[in-house]
Amino acid sequence: MKITLTINGKKYEEDVEPRLLLVHLIRERAGLTGTHIGCESSICGACTVLVDGKSVKSCTLLAVQANGADLTTVEGLSTNGGLHPVQEGFWEKHGLQCGFCTPGMLMSACELLKHQPDPTEEQIRQGIEGNLCRCTGYQNIVDAVRYAADKINSQSA
Repeated sequence: MKITLTINGKKYEEDVEPRLLLVHLIRERAGLTGTHIGCESSICGACTVLVDGKSVKSCTLLAVQANGADLTTVEGLSTNGGLHPVQEGFWEKHGLQCGFCTPGMLMSACELLKHQPDPTEEQIRQGIEGNLCRCTGYQNIVDAVRYAADKINSQSA
């Protein structure tokens, strides 16, 4: 089946099998390996990407379901060689250890901050609750998202 989608601003036209998962199209066809494959059952969130601005676990979506969509992966967050505020927050606040969950956490945090620019700690925890981390204990991740919110808000003020 022929599909067309945009990933990080680049248009892709692909002939895919109807059963191909979006995560496999992203990693194998587009070569964007920042989106991780963790559990392949939607539990861990390592494969989270933005589809038309909404965070989606790409292991639960067929590539054909994304036909016509605009996707953003972790590779699409930085602009002009600079880190996105959420990426910078993870760097500054030590929001990662092994890094396996980080792409999904970043993408979920981006959607959260788009809809909730000044979230409380509870809202941050709810915003990332679909992503599992085995290493950090989450507090540094929460601090990283708070850092990003503060940075984004100070830039728009």
